[in-house]
Formats: sequence, structure tokens, C-alpha cells
Amino acid sequence: MLTDNKFTKYLLYAIGEIVLVVIGILIAVSINNNQQRKVLLKKEQTYLKGLKSEFETSKLKLNELLEVNEENYLSAKKIMESISNPNMALSEKQFSRLLFRSFSSDIYFNANNSLLNEIVSSGSLKDITSSELRIRLTNWESTLKDIARQEEELGHQREKVLDMFRTNTNSIRTIFEQTNPNSEINFHKRETNVSNLNLLESLEFENNILMFYLTSKATEISHYKPLMEELNAILELLETEIK
Repeated sequence: MLTDNKFTKYLLYAIGEIVLVVIGILIAVSINNNQQRKVLLKKEQTYLKGLKSEFETSKLKLNELLEVNEENYLSAKKIMESISNPNMALSEKQFSRLLFRSFSSDIYFNANNSLLNEIVSSGSLKDITSSELRIRLTNWESTLKDIARQEEELGHQREKVLDMFRTNTNSIRTIFEQTNPNSEINFHKRETNVSNLNLLESLEFENNILMFYLTSKATEISHYKPLMEELNAILELLETEIK
């Protein structure tokens, strides 16, 4: 074409070839991007479904914990009422049962976080499309740390009450025998049982059980219930994002 002075036709032909190559590259890039997008979407959906399962399990655990904590502080409240009201005098068995209901169960929220921890540690949290969901998932760990600090304080108050039974004047064994008469763990019967009713006259015991009650209530109102609200909000977002 150049020798025949057809430069213009050659230029147009070269430009056409370049355009075809560019279009081919763009198509290839688009196809690759679409494939990567599908892979990421599939990965995200897998994460979302797994997270939903984890948070549903955590919700069940928190519901059970709320019930246990409520039984703990309501039983402690009945003990305090009997201390302040002479007409509500407790028998040894009644006192033992209330003590058992209040202090036999430790309180600890063990959330299911294995998948979430994996997502965070691998840097895959960025693959979650919803910015609100990402923020809530990021804040979840700090929320659990706050819950753990409150539970530690509650455990401390619980131990202060239990320590009053680790003395020569009161008996954990009496509580056990009064609440578990048919237990497989059998003790040789004492000729005389050690009574714990003297604690109802103790100001130290009243102070300790009052602090336990207040801490248990605070754990429910200021920590567990807001945590349940956060759990429900996360589950709603997960449900929305799952296709």
C-alpha cells in the first residue's frame, strides 16, 4: 500500500486492527472481572450463611444465659426479702434451695465466633458488601470483651458469697444434702447437720448478697439485653444480604 501511495488506506487498516485488539482485550478483561465477581459473590454468600448459623447459635446461648441469670437474681431477691421481713422466715431446706438456685450456676457467654475470627484474621471482611454489617461485625469483638469484664465482676460477687460457706461456722454440704437428697454422690450422714440459717442474721452476708443481686440485674439490663438487640440487628442484616 505504501509503494502504491495508499498510505491513508493503510493507516485506516492499522487503526482498525488496533481497535479490534483493544476490543478483544476489553472483552477478555470484562469476562475475567465477571468471573472474579461471581467467585467473590459466591464466597460472600458462603460467609453470610455461615455467620448466620453462628449468630443463631449464639442467640440460643444468650437466651439460656438470660434465663439462668434471672433465676439467680430472683432467688437472691427472695433471700433478701426474708432477711428484711420476719414473717418470711425460711426453713433450712428453703434457704438451701434458694442458695443453690442463686449460686450453683456460673455466668459466662461463650459466643460462636470461629468463622467470624477466620474472616477477620484472613482479611476477608472486606468481601462483605454491606458496610453496616461490616461495622457491626468489626465491633462485635469489643462488645464481647465488655461483656466478659461484666461477667468477671459478677463472678467476683458470687465468690464473695460462696466464701462465707468456706468457714467453720457454715456448710456447703448442708446445701448439697438439702437440695440433692437422692444424689449419686453419697456422704456418710452426720449426727447433727450444720445450719446455715445464722447467715440470715449476718450483715456481711446481706451486703454480699445485695451486691450480687445488683450486679446480676446490671448484667441483664445494661449488657445482656443490649447484646441481644445487637445480635438481632446482625441477624436481620445477614438475612437481608443472603440471596
